[in-house]
Amino acid sequence: MSRSFTRMTISAAVVSILAACGAPVGSVSTGSSVTPAPIPAASPASEAGLQAWVKSFRPRAIASGVRPEVYDNAMRFARYNPDVIRLDRKQAEFSRPVWEYLDSAASDSRTSKGRALAGNLSGTLGRIEARYGVDRNIVMAVWGMESNFGANRGKMQIIPSLATLAYDGRRGEMFAKQLVAALQIIQAGDTDPQHMLGSWAGAMGHTQFMPTSYLSYAVDFTGDGKRDIWSDDPTDSLASTAAYLKRSGWVTGLPAVVEVRLPGGFNYGQTGRGNVKSGATWAAQGVRAVDGRSLPSGGIIAPAGAKGPAFLVTRNFMAIRAYNASDNYALGVAMLANRIGGGPGIVGSFPREAGALTHNQKEEVQRRLNRLGYNVGEPDGAIGEKTMAAIKAFQQRIGVSPDGYANADLLKQLQARS
Repeated sequence: MSRSFTRMTISAAVVSILAACGAPVGSVSTGSSVTPAPIPAASPASEAGLQAWVKSFRPRAIASGVRPEVYDNAMRFARYNPDVIRLDRKQAEFSRPVWEYLDSAASDSRTSKGRALAGNLSGTLGRIEARYGVDRNIVMAVWGMESNFGANRGKMQIIPSLATLAYDGRRGEMFAKQLVAALQIIQAGDTDPQHMLGSWAGAMGHTQFMPTSYLSYAVDFTGDGKRDIWSDDPTDSLASTAAYLKRSGWVTGLPAVVEVRLPGGFNYGQTGRGNVKSGATWAAQGVRAVDGRSLPSGGIIAPAGAKGPAFLVTRNFMAIRAYNASDNYALGVAMLANRIGGGPGIVGSFPREAGALTHNQKEEVQRRLNRLGYNVGEPDGAIGEKTMAAIKAFQQRIGVSPDGYANADLLKQLQARS
């Protein structure tokens, strides 16, 4: 999963686990109807190790501004959770092709639910839009993508999960910072250890904020004195999302994504969100918006290569990527937002009949590129910017359209040469 840990999302499919374990709790209630699930039993050795770590971590937390009594009360909930470690170390064997991802992201059912909720929350969304200048449909789409409009917020208590990951996780220092941030949130009085619920990795609330991002971006839009992203009322979560996007460079009135048609003979070596050109420059090459609008400045991406649809992506696309560093995610948000607002889905056709490479096949692509002298790093099955640049260079070398797309044809071409 490609993910920025300044604000991390975890799939709603992840099993919810978590725990009170009989420890005392604070007095703040979020009003959430979500009930924590118990933490599975851990081995005595791992539990003893965690408790020793909790004692050793105390000075660092206090040095970071956490009051001793806050630390002691919150960390009474810390229990070693083996399922959290299992989930952190689990590696996906394959990923869905982009068309399946987008089908799900902007599905008919999610669109219908989003439209209905947008109508019910019209006044709230209007006030959020007026304050932050972020398109209300984008805010709704983030909510839909992150938690299915609040239905899948996560049931794990954050303190046990982050303590486990900081103590025994493969990214211990990162999660230690998140744990300190979570303790600071509790100290501020926004919630208490029992009601601070979310995903196994610490993402919280309707729009799945990591603790550090909560501290930086969460807002009290209701004016009740708490930045409450955990309760059934989504207002603070939606406003916090708008605040995050605004701080990430959102430009009012600018579309995040424009689906475009590319002319015959288009040089796909130009594709890439970083290759920003004016709308007039793209238009001079024959690029046209499928809905006939004028093109803004931006870069062009072709997520399924030359045989699939193409999109001009703008600064607002990059603001969405700041929320989640994935092109597919940002496209999903933009497409769902467009449909919630009454617009169409994607007009162009994806090469569904050709299928997509498995995780192992993508690793093979990377291995073969390395053998040919294109340094893409350790093969991991994730086709990121470095791998795409290498694919383009290889395609140019063999005289095919350099769209940077890893498919069966590319794999065959690599197999014939490495």
